[in-house]
Amino acid sequence: MLVKDEIEAVLKAAFTTTRLVVSDVSEAHRGHAGYQEGGQSHFDVAITAPEFAGLSRVAKHRAVHSALGAELIGRIHALSLDIAP
Repeated sequence: MLVKDEIEAVLKAAFTTTRLVVSDVSEAHRGHAGYQEGGQSHFDVAITAPEFAGLSRVAKHRAVHSALGAELIGRIHALSLDIAP
């Protein structure tokens, strides 16, 4: 399974998403630190879910990181998050 698909599946299971877009942007980082041949190292995630209402920016990021878990986060070099309630 692609890392992108894993991220999508985990976030859909953890949150009541009304918007979820996961993009593998690894190729844009070719030659930079953490780039892996074949991609799957740099991701942009845009997520909207009611669970984020009233949370600070840091709390939203922590919630996403917690949902993804240490093992999956450990395989990602860069994760950009756009989170909305």
